[in-house]
Amino acid sequence: MRRQSVCGGAGWWWRAVAWWGAVVLGHLVSRGSAGLLDTNPGLAYNFYRTSCPSAEATVKSITSQQVAANPALAGRLLRLHFHDCFVQGCDASILLDTTTPPNEKSAGPNGSVGGYEVIDAIKTQLEKTCPGVVSCADIIALAARDAVSYQFPSSLWQVETGRRDGPSSLASNTGALPSFSAGFNALVQSFATQGLDVGDLVALSGAHTIGKASCSSVTPRLYQGNTTNVDPLLDPTLATVLMSKCPNNPSSSSSTVDLDGNTPFKFDGTYYTNLQNKRGLLASDAALMQNAAAVTIVNDLTNPIKFYAAFAMSMKKMGRINVLTTKNNKGKIRAQCRAP
Repeated sequence: MRRQSVCGGAGWWWRAVAWWGAVVLGHLVSRGSAGLLDTNPGLAYNFYRTSCPSAEATVKSITSQQVAANPALAGRLLRLHFHDCFVQGCDASILLDTTTPPNEKSAGPNGSVGGYEVIDAIKTQLEKTCPGVVSCADIIALAARDAVSYQFPSSLWQVETGRRDGPSSLASNTGALPSFSAGFNALVQSFATQGLDVGDLVALSGAHTIGKASCSSVTPRLYQGNTTNVDPLLDPTLATVLMSKCPNNPSSSSSTVDLDGNTPFKFDGTYYTNLQNKRGLLASDAALMQNAAAVTIVNDLTNPIKFYAAFAMSMKKMGRINVLTTKNNKGKIRAQCRAP
């Protein structure tokens, strides 16, 4: 099946993006420690090159097929990686189906997450090819990258692998996830707890250029005090559109709206232009425009080349959060991603 491309087939344009992206990324890396978590915790590029040479190709093939059939999966798989890493590290704990006590998957903040069936399909194939070798945590990280990169001629970022899987999953731990209603200071604190800075906060928030949000996360901005008083940080025209899709009644709470109504399935960075125009969907999006340092970064990342480079750097940092590896002698390789 032929891959769609946001580049409209203009290979020269993508080569220019890649070249300038490398320049920008090089500049980011040169800034002090580049903000990467202090030491490499035992991850490496192409970790499975000898133990399971087909691992990354298998993930890419299955992910691409699934996203081609259902473009909404790109946002869900990207969110799956975020929500896994922010809760006790990138250890695939979000995949576990343990029920006593309640697991992460069942927690309210994970209602916007999906793509579990894609991870299952990949794991099933890899267990046939290389049994007991590839971790579910690495599959999540690779699938997130491949789901987003599907619309591009090549991968948007490199993924370090070598993670191992954690043994537990607790809904009570999901309080570590940043809230859709969080103000700027709360967002900064949430990211700082994970070793991420303001630059990472703004870059990773760019994930909201694809995917959907529940009406329940939007209506507090539309009906303040149970009236139609709209959040003054939200564009009134957008608010009117959202009210038509998210009425002020409980029955609409499970409905969804596009995070980026302009290009909901394209990873194109219009998120930042939306922020400038008070069209960020969530209160946590609008919060980025309430801090001078964050606004400077937002303005910078309206340049798609700079956005892709910054996003790549911050994804690498996030992918290192509290990982379990052979280096720290923690974790295991699950035979099934849903079972401990």
